[in-house]
Amino acid sequence: MNILHSKFHINSKEWAASDNISDQEKQVRIDLATAYQLAYLKHWDDGIYTHISAAIPGEKGAYLLNQFGLRFNEVTPQNLVKVNIEGQILSGDGPVNQTGFAIHGAVHAARLDAHCVFHLHADSVIAVSAQKQGLLPISQHALRFYQDMGYHPYQGLALSSQEQESLIANLGNQKAILLHNHGSIVCGSSIQQAFYLMDVLDKACKIQLLAGSNGELITPDPEVCQLTYRQLCSDGDQEGQLEWPAYQRLFINH
Repeated sequence: MNILHSKFHINSKEWAASDNISDQEKQVRIDLATAYQLAYLKHWDDGIYTHISAAIPGEKGAYLLNQFGLRFNEVTPQNLVKVNIEGQILSGDGPVNQTGFAIHGAVHAARLDAHCVFHLHADSVIAVSAQKQGLLPISQHALRFYQDMGYHPYQGLALSSQEQESLIANLGNQKAILLHNHGSIVCGSSIQQAFYLMDVLDKACKIQLLAGSNGELITPDPEVCQLTYRQLCSDGDQEGQLEWPAYQRLFINH
């Protein structure tokens, strides 16, 4: 914790004395800011666009989001903005991207299990989202999403209330959805799980692009795909927890 405080230039005494910020919220702020910094290192950012949101334990309908106008590498625990389900600012300095939070707010409202929501425009994911066959079960990484991936058609920049409904319907109870010609949404029961799943999805898409479309691709039998999916999900909501300290070290040592 102290190393991360130093990395984020947090004054521990001032941080401890911060008014109206619970210890739980402070931890979420540190973890979420770390996820933003790691996403930057992995080249998942898109200028000042796309977002990662996280629910605040004990505060129903309260979420943390990046300040609109900052790149991912500029996000810190202190400058994250607290918003409600409509994206209205509860505390912190705005603005926030209202259009962007239309996605996050819809997902958080419909999926109470989604404590962390990634909406990214990673190059690899956009490329696969534009392929009619979607994510193919050609790698162990892709098999993590064998029964856990939805698809949503592209309908322009602004997300209408009608599209929110169809997006949520296409997402269902799945952990991830590919937005055709656009990007992805990944839902996690924690910041750690959501980051891990996004990392796996990015690699699965990169592998598919490297495999190309020339020649016949080898895919496991459906029974093997289903078995592998169950094996990969055996940790349940603990998924990503074991990997998180290694991800933190990647940020700390950068």
